[in-house]
Amino acid sequence: MPVVECDVADAREALAQAGASFSDGNSEYELWHADLGDAHAVAYEDKLVVQGASPTDITAVVEPDRGGRVHAYFDGASRGNPGPASVGWVLVSGDGIVAENGETIGRATNNQAEYEALLAVLEAAADFGFDDIEIRGDSQLVEKQVKGAWDTNDPELREKRVRVRELLERFDDWSLTHVPREVNDRADELANEALDDA
Repeated sequence: MPVVECDVADAREALAQAGASFSDGNSEYELWHADLGDAHAVAYEDKLVVQGASPTDITAVVEPDRGGRVHAYFDGASRGNPGPASVGWVLVSGDGIVAENGETIGRATNNQAEYEALLAVLEAAADFGFDDIEIRGDSQLVEKQVKGAWDTNDPELREKRVRVRELLERFDDWSLTHVPREVNDRADELANEALDDA
């Protein structure tokens, strides 16, 4: 659950321009509530607490473009392959965790879920305005296919790979590295928690 320290009047103005809906706070400490996309924010004196399936729908609006480099971790999970599936991802900058999310995506294969997780983390990093991205995931198939080392025979995965490449063009520089699951543990945990909670 991201907490954004900010001028809440400026944040409200930015959210209004983005099309958010507002309601009154539920206590003397809550100034107002806002909903935008799949995110909900509660405003306090000098901060927003953001919740929901996609917190970046709000955090990307109220936080300034960051620029610079971000480390992105992603993981997809499927129980049944195909079966109920989810994604987990984390963005980390020099200041610590920028954003993270885990959510279910319906029925998918593990490889489809891995691609969906990669797409989600790329969209979040682009929304935050990062210039460079270092991506890490534990799917060797996704890493090799995106980099062009392996062919993508499955038409659905081919479409997802094309979308990944389009999103990568938003960054000045990028890298994609296959890492052991232990290095990717937070993204893996978020994906599995989403399935457990479904």
